[in-house]
Amino acid sequence: MSQSISQDYREDPSAHPDDPHYIGRLGWLRASVLGANDGIVSVGALIVGVAAADPGRQAILIAGVAALVAGAMSMAMGEYVSVSSQSDTERADIARERAALRDMPEDELHELAAIYESRGMSPGTALQAAREVTEHDALAAHVRDELGLSEASSANPLQAAAASALTFSAAAAIPLLAAVLAPGGAVIVSVLISVVLALALLGALGAWAGGAPVARAVLRVVVGGLAALAITAVVGRIFGVSV
Repeated sequence: MSQSISQDYREDPSAHPDDPHYIGRLGWLRASVLGANDGIVSVGALIVGVAAADPGRQAILIAGVAALVAGAMSMAMGEYVSVSSQSDTERADIARERAALRDMPEDELHELAAIYESRGMSPGTALQAAREVTEHDALAAHVRDELGLSEASSANPLQAAAASALTFSAAAAIPLLAAVLAPGGAVIVSVLISVVLALALLGALGAWAGGAPVARAVLRVVVGGLAALAITAVVGRIFGVSV
């Protein structure tokens, strides 16, 4: 029985059928939550700010649609550029490790042993472990243990850009629809209610997907979003212009 379980974990070290890890979701989850939160808050805040300046409904809707389209494109490009920069840095570090392993293999071996020793292994065990993983896959060992990189956390620019743009658009549609459906004179109230509900749902879903405490996530997202809306509404009221 124990031999079978060990074999399963050798074949798939991340396999926890009864207690799954969530680190593999980190790339798309971060981009999705960021995109959705930005869509709700930025478009909601823009509509509230414009409505507080007291223009007509048509101006409010034009501003909301423009914010949705521009925001989705901006989020996609921003994610792509930033995550691409991260990916470039990761590749450069891996290339340096590959060159060091080729030119100074013994130094790299002792560097790896020192890392294991700092994690609690005895000097002899650390050196033996370093030798064994070096023989198996030296570059993978250094990428994982020295650089702290893994397949689960590696940068994926296209995935991040797509997740951010799609979630921004879907989330931004919520305050925009609330403004469209709001009765006369109730645009701000309707948008505020829709934003609070959407942010609460986003916080709960993000916490659930990442295995984090739900209440804390909901409170953090809702309070931050409402602060942004309040500031934008005040600016719109003071200056009486679209912001």
